[in-house]
Amino acid sequence: MSDTRHLLVPDGLAGERADAGLARLLGFSRTKAGQIASEGGVIQDGHALQKSDRLIAGALLEVTIPDERPPVQVVPEVVDGMRIIHDDDDIVVVDKPVGVAAHPSVGWSGPTVVGHLAGSGYRISTSGVSERQGIVSRLDVGTSGLMVVAKSEVAYTLLKRAFKKRTVSKTYHTVVQGMPDPHQGTIDAPIARHPQHDYKYGVIDGGKPSVTHYSLLEAFRHASLLEIKLETGRTHQIRVHMSAIKHPCVGDPLYGANPRLADHVGLDRQWLHAMKLGFEHPGTGRWVEFESEYPADLEAALEVLRRGDFAA
Repeated sequence: MSDTRHLLVPDGLAGERADAGLARLLGFSRTKAGQIASEGGVIQDGHALQKSDRLIAGALLEVTIPDERPPVQVVPEVVDGMRIIHDDDDIVVVDKPVGVAAHPSVGWSGPTVVGHLAGSGYRISTSGVSERQGIVSRLDVGTSGLMVVAKSEVAYTLLKRAFKKRTVSKTYHTVVQGMPDPHQGTIDAPIARHPQHDYKYGVIDGGKPSVTHYSLLEAFRHASLLEIKLETGRTHQIRVHMSAIKHPCVGDPLYGANPRLADHVGLDRQWLHAMKLGFEHPGTGRWVEFESEYPADLEAALEVLRRGDFAA
């Protein structure tokens, strides 16, 4: 449950940052007000505000205040199929299998990257919220592939900054329904939480700026293998953007994919894999790159698609 409040911005707060203004209006700490804004909980005259956006005198604010929840505990648990790609004093790079969350959260009782590292004896950065320590970027539970986790405090700070400044190279492969036209392009469309469904996202006016570049790698009869490069890293970004251009990821019924095609290729998750990750190493300052391979279920789905025997 959550508490939603409606109030007008007084003249005295005109031009104030959203986090500072909300802190004064509602008696919160500035940190808490900023977190509410970052999670999409502040709407000003119909547009979502980020914590650094400015308040407008007389504007109607809709503020959704989440209930306070007890902290989520990290359960040390070694996860089958989790591969360590690289390990040093500053970072550990993992190849995450499907069905694993980046970190514990309310409502998720399954395995996590953080729990695997704890269960395997890795000591990671203590920066960040307790259950997200060391996590500088995330992958959906249903998405496999590469993630980097910070082991030192310096690495955590530098990597968080690199992701924020978009200096990290993130390359994904995905199989989508149909074939995008043109075969190479850029999707520049803002993303925010869906107004009717808390569990999904959409292209929403006033959402966070989101940019996805795609190019065709291989064409099938009813689908296409694409390479995706992300400038931003919004929740469900690839899934939302591909659905927005009418080419949802195969195996992703939440965003409009055909479940019959997923059944035909043997998938119970979206065909989406984080293939490559490149960034300036926080310890050495040198550019490093890591690469993954397709897991067995995605490779098998490709082989079925290559047969071309699906009847739409």
